[in-house]
Amino acid sequence: MLVDFKSLPDTARIWIYQSNRSFSDTELGELKTFLDAFLTQWTAHGADLKAGYEIPYKRFIVIGLDQSANSASGCSIDASVRFIQDMEQRFQVNLLDKMNVSFKQGEYLAYKSLKDFKKMAKERAVSKTTIVFNNLVATKQEYLEAWEVPAVESWHARFL
Repeated sequence: MLVDFKSLPDTARIWIYQSNRSFSDTELGELKTFLDAFLTQWTAHGADLKAGYEIPYKRFIVIGLDQSANSASGCSIDASVRFIQDMEQRFQVNLLDKMNVSFKQGEYLAYKSLKDFKKMAKERAVSKTTIVFNNLVATKQEYLEAWEVPAVESWHARFL
């Protein structure tokens, strides 16, 4: 069951998929249509899942699930991963590669391999105050409070 992301409780489970590039306005419209359709019919063992999404910066797909009524099962999580894989193919983007880092460089978003990010840290091209996206957050509250943070406040700090 598709719901407004803002209506999800702070305890909602979160999955974040970062794209290697921004979606165009046309692609965003299409992506929203596909997300609406998928989340409308997303179920776990036949029970509706109460879920919503956001697409911040035209670059991240954030799916939230209110687990108070029904939790995601292995099959429903597999279905969501297949959906994301389909979006990768449809839009020719990388969404599942966890070995990349997104961070702010001024008003722009940068997307680098973890190896390149480590090198940039060593060369002081990124610092403790560089705003990074911590895609490991697990709940909506963590997403709201600790997703977009200075590198020193996330797992990225180990490279600085």
